[in-house]
Amino acid sequence: MHIIKVDAIDSTNSFLRNLNREKNLLKPTCVITRTQLAGKGQMGTVWQSNPGENLTCSVFMRVTGVALMDQFYISMATSLAVCDTLRDLVTPGLAIKWPNDILSDRKKLCGILIENVVKSGSLIAVIIGIGVNVNQIKFNNLPQAGSLKQILGKKIAVNEVLHILLDKLEERFSELHVSNFEKLKKEYENILFRKDKPSTFLNAKGESFVGIIKGVTNEGKLQILIEDEIILSFDLKEIKLLY
Repeated sequence: MHIIKVDAIDSTNSFLRNLNREKNLLKPTCVITRTQLAGKGQMGTVWQSNPGENLTCSVFMRVTGVALMDQFYISMATSLAVCDTLRDLVTPGLAIKWPNDILSDRKKLCGILIENVVKSGSLIAVIIGIGVNVNQIKFNNLPQAGSLKQILGKKIAVNEVLHILLDKLEERFSELHVSNFEKLKKEYENILFRKDKPSTFLNAKGESFVGIIKGVTNEGKLQILIEDEIILSFDLKEIKLLY
């Protein structure tokens, strides 16, 4: 994989998006920065990261044979690639908090933001922003955040995490075709945070209710069992899981 290193940048996702517009990237490309000035998370949130302490990168990957309606399988493959990486580093208690936050012992280690590249109505590539908390130990007003250094009790080389991650991403993407979708979904659901446990949720109106996570739909909606054995499906804007 081609790796581009920059010292400081607004957003690695934006950098790759512009680079693809200029050069029409054909091969997997990663941009990594020591300092990301305007990192983005899900739903427009800001990703906090101290310069040089964490892995902040974006990866451009070509996609073939995945329909737009099946785009959530890319999110599953990416989440599992991060889990593969952290497993190699002997990180305990790994779980995926829907849709794609990666937790270790309930602490958020990684956030993922995926942007589609669409041409003539077809999905042709994705830009995957990945932030992994590696050596940062203080997080302002983020009680759920954690880092590898906190959990493993030692400093980890950011470059080591990067190279393992890129290998795992390429492995997972090589398996990304329809015949593997069912296996991929099962593996993703098996490590979903709080699956099959009573949990408290907030709906779009801010009302709380109790339900049990049962899995996800093929489109990536969260399936929750509520009273009277009814299973409802929710998208990201409709529901929030409380820890």
